[in-house]
Amino acid sequence: MDLKAGRAVHAVAGDRARYQPLESVFHPRPDPVDLARGMRDQLSMREVYLADLDAIEGEPPAASLYRDLAELGLSCWVDAGLNNGHSLAPLLDCRIHSYVAGLESLDGPLALAAILDQVGPDHLVFSLDLRQGRPLISRNANWGTHEAVAIAQKVVDLGVRRILLLDLAHVGMGAGTGTSTLQQELASWRAGLELTVGGGLTTVRQLAEVERAGASAALVGSALHDGRIGPEHLKALLDGSDPND
Repeated sequence: MDLKAGRAVHAVAGDRARYQPLESVFHPRPDPVDLARGMRDQLSMREVYLADLDAIEGEPPAASLYRDLAELGLSCWVDAGLNNGHSLAPLLDCRIHSYVAGLESLDGPLALAAILDQVGPDHLVFSLDLRQGRPLISRNANWGTHEAVAIAQKVVDLGVRRILLLDLAHVGMGAGTGTSTLQQELASWRAGLELTVGGGLTTVRQLAEVERAGASAALVGSALHDGRIGPEHLKALLDGSDPND
């Protein structure tokens, strides 16, 4: 889910100024807690990814909402625009399971290392944020490179063990992640690297394909909320049967 001004919004192509309140089969209103409860109950969902767009833009994080989601029994992945170790402090008592440190927000590799030291590799996800394949690097950051593979290698060398690949230009567009080549390269590096992909996944067949290409998990938003992927499709995937588009 993407959160803006306290409401869940429909993310399309990373154009955040144009995001509209989310319409979902799980609840008639774009209330993030009610939507998460609906997905939990109807899909047996146990994890939720939340992009707090206001926090990413520099506003205070929606800490009470993170706690409310945890109260539902959900393991929460939260991107709240972490810049450095200092920006982590307001989140530490919010019952967040996975802190998402996005490339577009981070002040650089030293900032990422400071966050990693505080939460540990099991609870940190580095989001390799891209737009049309190009890394989205904060203007305050110096990674020494503008190549996605080189940045990924740097974060793995720092001790990161969980990476999210997300090309914002593909989010909500229904045409796949746009990161398949990069995914295959990272998946070939070493055992123990948890690789999650997201953006534009709309069918169970696509989910099966990214799994075969080495993804440990996938983010799905629009296709769940509009019903293109429902409980019966997820069951087919989990059962290993032939997924039906």
